[in-house]
Amino acid sequence: MKVIEDIEAFEKQPYAAVTIGTFDGVHLGHQEILKQVVADAKSNDGKSLLITFWPHPRFILKKDADDLKLLSTFEEKVDLLESLGLDYIIKIPFTPKFSNLSAEAFVQTILIDQIGTRKLFIGYDHRFGNNREGNIQFLKEKSSTYGYEVFEIPRQDIDDIGISSTKIREALNEGDIQLSNSLLGRNYSLNGTVVEGQKVGREIGFPTANIQMDKDYKLLPGDGAYAIIAKLGEQQLNGMLNIGFKPTVNGSQRTIEAHLFNFEENIYGREITIEFVQALRKEKKFDSLDHLKEQLEMDKAKAIDILK
Repeated sequence: MKVIEDIEAFEKQPYAAVTIGTFDGVHLGHQEILKQVVADAKSNDGKSLLITFWPHPRFILKKDADDLKLLSTFEEKVDLLESLGLDYIIKIPFTPKFSNLSAEAFVQTILIDQIGTRKLFIGYDHRFGNNREGNIQFLKEKSSTYGYEVFEIPRQDIDDIGISSTKIREALNEGDIQLSNSLLGRNYSLNGTVVEGQKVGREIGFPTANIQMDKDYKLLPGDGAYAIIAKLGEQQLNGMLNIGFKPTVNGSQRTIEAHLFNFEENIYGREITIEFVQALRKEKKFDSLDHLKEQLEMDKAKAIDILK
């Protein structure tokens, strides 16, 4: 799979099966649509493409952007899409200028002249072009003029995708990792860098890797303790992780701290990936560090059992 960041340099295809969207999280509903695109391209000896926009349009249009938290960064999305067999991702920079492009111009210059779209997979509610003037009916009306076929993704499928995305975000905010993972079809994950912390965990026998997330727009699960799998390069380690304000030691900032089992290496500055497997408990303030340590011992035993 190739990521095309300069669409003008893209070689127009004799047959391109195309879908359009943000596909945030690439959850099971998204995957079903993309499998159809890939299958259509293969059956017609063509290429499968996803047109996506970055930054997320809401960041540029300032539409509830402050509240927008994504299930995947662009880099994570690329990794997830690669396993589905897509040939190309067309990454179109979403700018104020691009947002003013008319629906007609989008179809002619991008879908036809630059890509060679012959089959377009699109949802009933998809809107595009200046002032969102383009829609499924517009695309169908233009299909004979430009020589492409529209496959309308059924309303039920699109609604299910929207419901799933909402459910995943709500589940993560509540710390319901099992539900979010079941809808994603994989463990929810985040990437970050290991940074120095207050080293309180080391004092009670639970040293932690403090993690600074790569992107602040990435959705972070609700405060609490979790059983996790951590990846450091080729190493895969079991552990537990806490998200929250560390009320027992009067923490003032929300932190992400992972305790990795049977691991004592210095990993400051290292890139780390965290996969969330299951919630252990909500964050809680304890009367003393001794009581916190007792709870951490129980958390560890539970996490080890989960991760067997």
